[in-house]
Amino acid sequence: MPKSLEERSEKLLSRCEAMCLLCSKASTYWSVVKFCFQIPLVLTSSAMLIINSVSEDANVVKVPNIVVNAISVLLMSLNNTVKAGEKCELFHRLGQQFLVLSGQIENDVEVTENDFNIIAVKYENLINECLFEEIPSRYKIAVTESYKDRHVPLQLNGSVSTKKRPSCKGDVVLSTSNNVVTPSSNLV
Repeated sequence: MPKSLEERSEKLLSRCEAMCLLCSKASTYWSVVKFCFQIPLVLTSSAMLIINSVSEDANVVKVPNIVVNAISVLLMSLNNTVKAGEKCELFHRLGQQFLVLSGQIENDVEVTENDFNIIAVKYENLINECLFEEIPSRYKIAVTESYKDRHVPLQLNGSVSTKKRPSCKGDVVLSTSNNVVTPSSNLV
């Protein structure tokens, strides 16, 4: 296998492993959010059952029924807006698919250029499906830090900064016309 192909395979393997970890963390997060929406719904349903079974007069429980129903509807509306269950399933599925890609790269004794291109396209398709904006920053930072000596996807490397950026003072800056501008005193 040519050296450049081997290096590209290692980079892609590292990125797949990082995404597998990130998707696993995101799936766990959205699973907890989903659980947090389901528990109050169970409690409100149980409360309605108890309220309705205790009273013999329907007019006495009319107001408590309205309040409990309103709370249930509010919780269901919030759950449908947040779509925690869908996000949990999406990140779980993506994590599994990144794991399969990692296995394909690791288990192939000799990866040809064509095999690599197919795996790279699969990777790009999975990256495009991933909703990075729905993953809490703490998980992005944790994955970036745990893979600091390895390659991570650009979406993590470019969007999550864990280090202070150096100031532009005295640096060479490229202008829009691609001409190099020398440092000047008005750069701050």
